[in-house]
Amino acid sequence: MKISALRADVARHPAPLLALPVLQGDTQDAAFVSLDEAMGGQLAALLARGDLRGTFGETVVVFPAAGTTGAKRVLLVGVGKGADLTPERLRRAAGSAAKQAAKSRAASLAFALPASAVPARDAARAVAEGLVLGAYDFREWKSEDPAAPARVALDEAVLLLPEGADQGESAEGARVGEIVARAENLARTLGNLPGNVATPTYLAETAERIAGETGMSVTILGPEEMRAERMDALLAVAQGSAQEPRLIVLEHRGGAEGEKPLVLVGKGLTFDAGGISIKPAQGMEDMKFDMCGGAGTLGAMQAIAELGLPINVVGIVPSSENLLGSKAMKPGDIVRGRGGKTIEIVNTDAEGRLILVDAISYASRFEPAAMLDAATLTGACVIALGHAATGVMGNDQALLDEVVAAGEATGERCWPLPMFDDYREQIKSDYADIKNSGGRPAGTITAAWFLREFVGEWPWVHLDVAGTAYGDGKISYLSKGSTGVPTRIFVEWVMARAARREASAPA
Repeated sequence: MKISALRADVARHPAPLLALPVLQGDTQDAAFVSLDEAMGGQLAALLARGDLRGTFGETVVVFPAAGTTGAKRVLLVGVGKGADLTPERLRRAAGSAAKQAAKSRAASLAFALPASAVPARDAARAVAEGLVLGAYDFREWKSEDPAAPARVALDEAVLLLPEGADQGESAEGARVGEIVARAENLARTLGNLPGNVATPTYLAETAERIAGETGMSVTILGPEEMRAERMDALLAVAQGSAQEPRLIVLEHRGGAEGEKPLVLVGKGLTFDAGGISIKPAQGMEDMKFDMCGGAGTLGAMQAIAELGLPINVVGIVPSSENLLGSKAMKPGDIVRGRGGKTIEIVNTDAEGRLILVDAISYASRFEPAAMLDAATLTGACVIALGHAATGVMGNDQALLDEVVAAGEATGERCWPLPMFDDYREQIKSDYADIKNSGGRPAGTITAAWFLREFVGEWPWVHLDVAGTAYGDGKISYLSKGSTGVPTRIFVEWVMARAARREASAPA
């Protein structure tokens, strides 16, 4: 989508659709006043009748009389009180605008940014993200109805700036927002694809394409290379499937040579039947989403490279299926993780942590400055936090604070869970160094403890995205299915780290 930022008369700017955020209790916003005057007081009348109040999430479509405005239709989007206005509220308003554009079959729109305390760059970025995310439509496997009107894709948007907003900063914010949202849409598509398409090989091919387009280096490990690396945990998960596993490594070298990189690891379990500890049949089709941590990692690496961030970043995706073939791992089996510890398999459906620990151990060769991993790891996280927040746990409080801040900035909120030493007791094994499940109590935390056993000394945070990686699409800029989480969290964290590094560099 082409997104530009300019100053123009909101009432006169030509557009098939104009989106106008409405602040609750504030009729003095310059864009609102200008448009209301052009429309002969039609907007004020809506307020007076109570048809429009400006409450957060409210939408009303009005049609100006011919010749009164440059817009053919106007979408009024409530964003709440001015004091409560945040980038996330603007992002959701833009999502509503994109959805309305689809209904109106509008290929372009204008979005009037309100005057607010939100910095121009942040406001423009949030709106750009909301527009690109809201315009996403996964229809690759649907047949078109020849009798229905042809769909029109939203491919252009103009951000109309309020008085005093810096046009350069706004344009830069829009550029960043478009890149980041497009990367998250990539992750959404990978998550939405069926498991017979988005196989480990397909993810590896996607990584190779991204690397070719952005100049990153890529390394793909297959079964032979994994055996050489002693990735027995990852191989154990994959051995029940005809699909070969892959370990995908993307490297963005934007920082100084030799500088320790940030590492992102994402679980790429492309379908999870649970193995011998088979899952219930109802809802099993959603287990195609078990690779969303890996999809988010690939999306994040694409955005990091396209943005040219001046920092070294490595993205690692361990990918396999977890099925029930005659060679599938069994409860009671013992395997050795790449890090050297032996693992008793007490539940073959606790497989994501097995493929992750070999990837986490592999990351040690890069001597990470810090590492994040993301996985749809435990149903227990959904019970604890529902679908509103990602659970985060780690070994470094400062890094946890950074991840929570990244979640707040992107609207993909995170919530810390404790990792008291007591929880480690639940994964002790009578027969091996450790077992792969601590049972139902505190299942999210004991899963994180399992990962921690293989982390090493570097700062590390685990994101359990089981409740946030896919959903029902009730947020305006989302749709049913994959959300793209944790793409934007990862990118935001890396951007913040890069900014801190530049700020601290000698003049």
